[in-house]
Amino acid sequence: MLRLVLWDVDHTLIENAGVSKEIYAAAFTALTGRTPSHLAPTEGRTDPDIMAELLRIHEAPPFPWPQVERALEAAGAAHRGALAERGTVLPGVVDVITALAALPGVVQTIVTGNIRANAEVKVAALGLLGWLDLDVGGYGSDDRERSRLVAVARTRAAAKYGLDFGQAANAVVIGDTPRDIEAARGAGTRILAVASGIHTVGELRAAGATCVMSSLADRAAVLAFVLGS
Repeated sequence: MLRLVLWDVDHTLIENAGVSKEIYAAAFTALTGRTPSHLAPTEGRTDPDIMAELLRIHEAPPFPWPQVERALEAAGAAHRGALAERGTVLPGVVDVITALAALPGVVQTIVTGNIRANAEVKVAALGLLGWLDLDVGGYGSDDRERSRLVAVARTRAAAKYGLDFGQAANAVVIGDTPRDIEAARGAGTRILAVASGIHTVGELRAAGATCVMSSLADRAAVLAFVLGS
């Protein structure tokens, strides 16, 4: 059995306890020399979108993306300790991720709006990095449009492992926002939506998810969906 499991990070694997917004604020300050008066709008957006909007609402000029990415990477690295201290792994995640890691033909990675460097900071700070192959993930640093990141990850996984992860049926997205659902459906990939963020079970169903769970605590149910057809 082949499965490429594409995890979202924030509010799916981990609760970042507000550290993500502190990272965006620190990057904004590094770029502009100002302290932001508004929080960054996140909710499943990609980092290029988040930073562009944060700059816009503060009437700051746009900056070239490479400069923004460097500011984000520096801010993420500086906040690793805060993530380790205040962040938490969400219920059921370790049980599910370790069970999947033990199965042949299963590869787990990340599809997230975060830039790769900051996705790595988050999962490493909370002890999850060893089960995830970040080389085959899809990140906000790859494309501003989240809907394209699933295909990026499938292509990378197929190339690295020589397995047919390029087929949409062999991949499963696990995420907590309507944007995760939209990205999975746009790629023809199954989606397990988990109401562990700000969106309710009802909202995630209304967004088009066929499988919604309140958490990942029921390992048997999660594995049955991920490994089913």
